[in-house]
Amino acid sequence: MIANLLTGLRLLLVIPVAWSCADPSVLPNASLLIMLLLAIATDYFDGKVARQLNTASAKGQLFDHTTDFLFVSAGLFGAVYVGLIYLWLPVLIVLAFSQYVVDSYFLYRQKQLRMSFLGRWNGVFYFLPLLIIGFSRLEALESLTAFLDILLFVVVIALTLSTFVSMVDRAIAPLRAR
Repeated sequence: MIANLLTGLRLLLVIPVAWSCADPSVLPNASLLIMLLLAIATDYFDGKVARQLNTASAKGQLFDHTTDFLFVSAGLFGAVYVGLIYLWLPVLIVLAFSQYVVDSYFLYRQKQLRMSFLGRWNGVFYFLPLLIIGFSRLEALESLTAFLDILLFVVVIALTLSTFVSMVDRAIAPLRAR
């Protein structure tokens, strides 16, 4: 219950974060970063709380991962809207998450999501471009704008490639099992 409340809080942040990424004038500059840090904190603690209270479940895991997916993809689509990143990464995230759900429940006929090593780490690092955008909007870091722009570009390219590799790995996993 408490873990789902933490996840629900993150779900409530999806639209304000996406909107703020798409239109920096919507909220004060620091607001985006505060919402991102709150989302990361709730993502970190929801699983810990569920395991600690022995309330972890397949439905809770699906709620958590779906919320993460909605959060990062909506924020990244907002960043695409204003030209901060290319469309490839959020599109690949949508495809990768769809593949994750379909192969977990339908191909492997499991009653819970079937995680992969690379997919799990991609999920963690999908928050990074949003954090870079959040930090780049802080007036105190104006002198680092060029560096943060380059860092954002490199991180987005790396995540695009690792997402593609993860999708290929997931697609050929059934062949390796035979």
